[in-house]
Amino acid sequence: MGMAAPRAPLPLPQLLLLLVAALFAAAPLPREAGADEFDVRRHLSTVTRYDVARESSSVISMPSVPDGCRVIHLNLVARHGTRAPTKKRIKELDRLAVRLEALMKEANQGLDSDSLKKIPSWIKGWESRWKGRTKGGELISEGEEELYNLATRVRERFQDLLDDEYHPDVYSIRATQVPRASASAVAFGLGLLSGKGKLGQGKNRAFSVLSESRASDICLRFFDSCETYKAYMKRKEPDVEKQKEPILEHVTAALANRYHLKFTTQDVSSLWFLCKQEASLLNITNQACGLFNEAEVRFLEWTDDLEGFVLKGYGESINYRMGLPLLKDVVQSMEEAIIAREENRPDGTYEKARLRFAHAKTVVPFSCLLGLFLEGPDFEKIQREEALDLPPLPPQRRNWKGSVVTPFAGNNMLALYQCPSKISDGSIISGGQNNSYFIQVLHNEVPVSMPGCGNKDFCPFEEFKEKIVKPHLKHDYNMICKIKSPAGSEEPASFPSRVSSFFLGLFSQRGYRAVGAEGVKTEL
Repeated sequence: MGMAAPRAPLPLPQLLLLLVAALFAAAPLPREAGADEFDVRRHLSTVTRYDVARESSSVISMPSVPDGCRVIHLNLVARHGTRAPTKKRIKELDRLAVRLEALMKEANQGLDSDSLKKIPSWIKGWESRWKGRTKGGELISEGEEELYNLATRVRERFQDLLDDEYHPDVYSIRATQVPRASASAVAFGLGLLSGKGKLGQGKNRAFSVLSESRASDICLRFFDSCETYKAYMKRKEPDVEKQKEPILEHVTAALANRYHLKFTTQDVSSLWFLCKQEASLLNITNQACGLFNEAEVRFLEWTDDLEGFVLKGYGESINYRMGLPLLKDVVQSMEEAIIAREENRPDGTYEKARLRFAHAKTVVPFSCLLGLFLEGPDFEKIQREEALDLPPLPPQRRNWKGSVVTPFAGNNMLALYQCPSKISDGSIISGGQNNSYFIQVLHNEVPVSMPGCGNKDFCPFEEFKEKIVKPHLKHDYNMICKIKSPAGSEEPASFPSRVSSFFLGLFSQRGYRAVGAEGVKTEL
């Protein structure tokens, strides 16, 4: 696999810590456009609520569909809605409660009254909202509402397409076997078909949700069956944690100094997780979130976004190449719809929508396959399978933000349109039978430009297949997902090397220089 040539690594963590400290001390971070006051709920990476993510959208105007164009098919790939903490995370919060109790006991024995007053009152006697829970990860009521409300808006937007009598072969609803995903599909189906049946006061109707076995679902849980990806994750996860350390160490020192409590980096990591849960699930922003200032929140958000970029996104091509079965399924469904239109089949005899509900590890790779959220010329780089630069540190702006890429209920919709040979301004748009079909990609319900289609948001279907889909098709899921023998193979530029080079570049930009540093290869 072709990769960018590695630069000399920066092996000294203390130098990274100095850089982070310098960045924290830099000029005040800019306010977001249209934001009067900093809202931590907009900076929770992939734990961000869907309605908050939509409110934070920087898109000002929505491009219109040319006159005479009619939507004939819809593909939806959605993440499940807001969920409760998983069992593993519930245990982490229980450990945090024990840890805070110990810190308070130590403070009461060693601090004077003025120092004790600086400790937030909520810490004293704090207990997790999920204490005693033995199960977690389920879709909560707010998550149900996200998918239900999404369905009502989709139904209104594509009214002509979704107005047929329901049949599972016309409106296919699919989900993974994970309960929060299938429950999201049910919530969406209720919103989509409300008033179209005879059940209860809402005149609901029953509908089908299809699921593949978790062990063999390479369309929506391709990451479960991809051995190459699992090996990559195992190798990179500890590495990513090391790259977070400079920021966690700086924030830990700041909090310890601010509140006179002997926090560890693990404490701060758990407190940041608690902040995200409280703000997203409970709308509580004045407890755990109140411990951090704006700059600290933005840097902690960046660490989460870095993890998503490296382990789910553009950090390595295996992350998104393994999503090929899903991309092929999407394209096949649209080609079948085009055949049905060309053969003038009557409504009710062919599929009009394929609606899928899965996970962040599904939506993020799919977004990458479409080339979304790239910086500048990065689309050409991924076509050449070159390594991309990491998302820039605050206060620099970046396209890759977990709160935008995949919040709870985050989604991509691909709407297939059939257009006449001429549009309203008289320009020719049909050069052949299939050229009258166009794709519009909507991310979180907003049309987005596609780098692979000349940054157009309304892309000819044939061009979409040629420029965006075809380059991926030289790969095969079974080939890229089996473990390859390391014999004779070259290890691509390591992530530590790339991160070190990234930080080293920032050092040089800001006048810092690493003196006497010797290269050290990190083996993971």
